[in-house]
Amino acid sequence: MTTNHELAIAATGLRKAYGDKTVLDGIDIRVPAGTIFSLLGPNGAGKTTAVNILSTLISADGGQARIGGHDLTAEAQAVRAAIGVTGQFSAVDGLITGEENMWLMADLHHLSKREGRQVTAELLERFDLTEAAKKPASTYSGGMKRRLDIAMTLVGSPRIIFLDEPTTGLDPRSRHNMWQIIRELVTGDGVTVFLTTQYLEEADELADRIAVLNDGKLVAQGSAEELKRLVPGGHVRLRFSDPVAYEQAATALRETTRDDESLSLQIPSGGSQRELRAILDWLDAAGIEADELSVHTPDLDDVFFALTGSPVPAPSPQTTPKETVR
Repeated sequence: MTTNHELAIAATGLRKAYGDKTVLDGIDIRVPAGTIFSLLGPNGAGKTTAVNILSTLISADGGQARIGGHDLTAEAQAVRAAIGVTGQFSAVDGLITGEENMWLMADLHHLSKREGRQVTAELLERFDLTEAAKKPASTYSGGMKRRLDIAMTLVGSPRIIFLDEPTTGLDPRSRHNMWQIIRELVTGDGVTVFLTTQYLEEADELADRIAVLNDGKLVAQGSAEELKRLVPGGHVRLRFSDPVAYEQAATALRETTRDDESLSLQIPSGGSQRELRAILDWLDAAGIEADELSVHTPDLDDVFFALTGSPVPAPSPQTTPKETVR
């Protein structure tokens, strides 16, 4: 079992090609235990291929990896015992009940009948599926099927869980419910989550660390805040109701973009406390009062486009710019 000071996933130089198409071109991945790691990239960038390699479903053409302290190639069986995988396409069998799906997983993990029944009851309650337990899974909503899918994954008590686009196709409410479940897996159970997603807001909300995959290469890695600082475009917006104050500020401030219709000015800024204080101090010294000051920082949509040259792969539930109004 890994501790929080160890790497749950350590991959170096992973390569995979299909014919003359290189899907992964020597990528390195480090995921500390007990954290959420998110792999972002355009459709076809190789995200699912990376998950399939790290979860032993397919072999890499090159590179090496250790998962949960086990060598991916030499100790594949030990790796499988340490992980759980939930893909884009549910592993739920719609012809049997939710409870029976859970029992099937318990059998696959060689749990005794008594232990299997106990684990099933606990997980169904945890994922709010007790009422629907004896109904065919085909009658479940999309969100219920995803919850059942993750519950089935947890039957084997994995320490590392791969979630390959787990909220694709879910409505915003179900997506937010799934986010809470994922957070609790880490904070409550102490598991490590490797998440691929097409929703940038999802990575921003959940991930401790994010890697951006493009054309088979990792073009950036870091926390959401670190990635946002890679992209220019942050600014402070000052809005005035007094045209005289607006003109005074526009004349005195450098590198300012004017919007005469709304009486607002945009000043390039990374949004740091020092920059904001300098602007406020200047306004006070000049006796100029702005009616509103807001800070805009680049979001992951901006980062994604800047690093991959691709449009955002799917609309996030929240599409408005992130601003702090003071």
